[in-house]
Amino acid sequence: MTPRKSSGRPSKAPKKSKHPSSSGGPPELVIITGMSGSGKASVLKAFEDLGYYCVDNLPVELIPRFAELALQSRDIRRTALVVDVREGSKLAKLPGMLQSVRQMIPTKVVFLEASDSVLLRRFSETRRPHPLGTDSTVKSALKQERRHLSKIRRLADFVIDTSKFNVHELRAHINERFLEKSPDKGILVSCVSFGFRQGVPEDSDLVFDVRFLPNPHFVPEFRPLTGRDPRVAKYIRSFPQTREFISRISDLLVYLLPHYIHEGKSYLTISFGCTGGQHRSVMMAEEVGKHLRKAGYRVKVVHRDSPS
Repeated sequence: MTPRKSSGRPSKAPKKSKHPSSSGGPPELVIITGMSGSGKASVLKAFEDLGYYCVDNLPVELIPRFAELALQSRDIRRTALVVDVREGSKLAKLPGMLQSVRQMIPTKVVFLEASDSVLLRRFSETRRPHPLGTDSTVKSALKQERRHLSKIRRLADFVIDTSKFNVHELRAHINERFLEKSPDKGILVSCVSFGFRQGVPEDSDLVFDVRFLPNPHFVPEFRPLTGRDPRVAKYIRSFPQTREFISRISDLLVYLLPHYIHEGKSYLTISFGCTGGQHRSVMMAEEVGKHLRKAGYRVKVVHRDSPS
């Protein structure tokens, strides 16, 4: 998920696939923007695979003309383009231009970002310079870029923090969001187990403390195992408060998720914590994850502190 070199040229023609063709149906324009290194190239490729006509690094002044051509074309209806800080000072024109373009064609803005620590790591791994130049450090360039993009971010229809995604998960997320027939299910839920000894996960949206449940750590035969072991899970589930907690929390989340989606949230991280992150929290993340999958949501279960 690194910045693509400036090309200003259309991406290669979409391949025919099981996805709907870009021809036919109502016109649509998707503008992809955001931080350098946040995964714009991967997202543009995902749209191409969905049948969108894609352009990387289109000059801002050409966007209205591009929208006109999309409206006039019988063969190209669904279009996507990338506009970012490579445009330099001309990028400041995008917010005003976006208002007029939205009056011409249904337009969605997808803004990609990631934490500074993740972006710094990506630039370090690829050894590529930041688009703003090499006169300053990457860290200061990212700070400057965030400032330049702040107005555009506020206008975005979807803000996606790619810190939590690998390339495949990011593409899958775009596929679900723009291909899914039911948009109410277009959210990725991460159920994370952790131990309070190591601290609460920084990216948590909701945190539940399950230390009130009986601790398998004090059962000698369970001590070296984890909450994924059927025997440990059965032991924790044998207590009525466990079963009631799973039921109540699952019902609460099924109630909350459509409201989060309505507010434009694309992902939700739900963290379950116990003392060491090995037994109770692991079992709870697995169980709640199962309930949410049955409700039709995409769920990723992560055990941060559990031994492999």
